[in-house]
Amino acid sequence: MNDVTRRGVLVLAGATAAGKTAAAIALARRFDAEIVGADSRQIYRAMPIGTAAPTEEELAAAPHHLVGFLDPHERYSAARFAADAMRTIHEIHARGKRAIVAGGTGFYIRALTGAIDLAPQHDERLRERLAMEARTHSAEFLHAWLQLRDPKRAAAVAPNDAYRVVRALEVAMAGDDPLRRTGVIASLPASGIPFAKLFLDVQLSELDERIALRTAHMLRRGLIEEAERIGSDAVAATAVGYPQATAFLRGWSTRDELEHSLARATRRYARRQRAWFRSEPQTRWVRADEVEAAAREMLGWS
Repeated sequence: MNDVTRRGVLVLAGATAAGKTAAAIALARRFDAEIVGADSRQIYRAMPIGTAAPTEEELAAAPHHLVGFLDPHERYSAARFAADAMRTIHEIHARGKRAIVAGGTGFYIRALTGAIDLAPQHDERLRERLAMEARTHSAEFLHAWLQLRDPKRAAAVAPNDAYRVVRALEVAMAGDDPLRRTGVIASLPASGIPFAKLFLDVQLSELDERIALRTAHMLRRGLIEEAERIGSDAVAATAVGYPQATAFLRGWSTRDELEHSLARATRRYARRQRAWFRSEPQTRWVRADEVEAAAREMLGWS
């Protein structure tokens, strides 16, 4: 294990619009680091507006990984993210660089930091069966089923998050077959890599103001046209902003109603992110001006 690996990985989480991208880039430039994205929607290509993906200028300011590499119709799991992120982190360390994981998808970060066991099982027949169940039953019903099958996984998934509930059920039920068990995926603890997990704290009033500005900016940049191009059948089209834009395109809302509903949905999402990380183990909440000092203190970065 080289010296950079011993210095570990900085995990920088935060709610949407909290300023994670800018903070991560500043840290990467200060500490000669590369950034690994941990956002379940910024992984998709051709969706830079609705996902608030790093701009071309931001991508040029610091190396980014796991951003804009997946087709919007392709499914992606926390298990796959953790495996991809660990491979990327090892490659970054092999180049003699430090790694910063930045994003707001709590389940991805939980998998990467070893707070929950995930196994990358895949069974097409089982997936088809569960897809049919999802069309028939509510997410809450499926979550209750998951609670009976695997309480630990159920506790880590929001009851109304239909996609992740179905994925967790798939993993739990595939795990019943001993011939299909593939073991626990890699994580930072499993690889012996220390990490510091920070949550970028912003006052709710300020966060709401940023969300309002971001919402207006997204609409000016062409969120409606982007949603129309992606289509409502894409896996990625469930992200906040796209259902609201699709409703507008179908004539179900006015432009003002679209902006209002988008801002409201984003505020609710930001509060869910904050609630998630309140219960996340080993997480220190910091202001933007405290992040660099925390990295120095917790990881010995200099």
